[in-house]
Amino acid sequence: MSEILTQNIKKAAEVIAVSSPVIALTGAGISVESGIPDFRGKNGLWSKYDPARYATIEAFLSDPAEVWNMLREMDALVLKARPNPAHTALGILEDKGYLQHIITQNIDNLHQAGGASNVIEYHGNCSTLSCLSCNRRYSMEEKRHEYLPACECGKILKPDIVFFGEGIPEEVLDLSFDIARKARVLLIIGTSAQVSPANTIPVVASKNNATIIEINKENTWLTEQLTDIFLMGSACDIVSGLVDEIVKAGG
Repeated sequence: MSEILTQNIKKAAEVIAVSSPVIALTGAGISVESGIPDFRGKNGLWSKYDPARYATIEAFLSDPAEVWNMLREMDALVLKARPNPAHTALGILEDKGYLQHIITQNIDNLHQAGGASNVIEYHGNCSTLSCLSCNRRYSMEEKRHEYLPACECGKILKPDIVFFGEGIPEEVLDLSFDIARKARVLLIIGTSAQVSPANTIPVVASKNNATIIEINKENTWLTEQLTDIFLMGSACDIVSGLVDEIVKAGG
């Protein structure tokens, strides 16, 4: 780790230690080191499954059996994934009172498995299923043995995730923007913030004078336009080091 990066981690830790509320916005990059490839990346699901055919709500409604070919592979990836040091570090920050909310674009439940409880799931969670006909809900665990998970009413179940063509739930949008407006610090971890409307959360926080701390492996549009402190590197290394420094700075 370079001297400049070490100093920037200390600087970020000092800001977080004396600020409240602090929130985090996380994306696919935080879960890559848990074995879940970025869906849009070279080895991601979209390299094998055309999202227009497998990931839109229209596709699911017209041919849910076909879409479940992709969903089974997604479930297999998530099932074997475990929270990595970045997930557990954020859980520690929350437990110690330094982190108030996590807004995640991920659907893998790894923040909760890593010890966090105040998690806003922007795109839903693949650990539960719902019937679009009668609204019954099931856990994925109880339905995983079924090749095509079905409701008691006979309809094929849909994971509780936001497909392309579906809107983000209104209550999720309202809560996310409310806490973004109130945040004194926004941690951005493992996301290039390209997908709307989640990409407006940093803008809202910045306009309300939050300090923007970005943790990514490479520069993004945020780096030049909004970020106050940029920490380049893997989420596991940077977030773990950041938590150690925050605990030191906070006493």
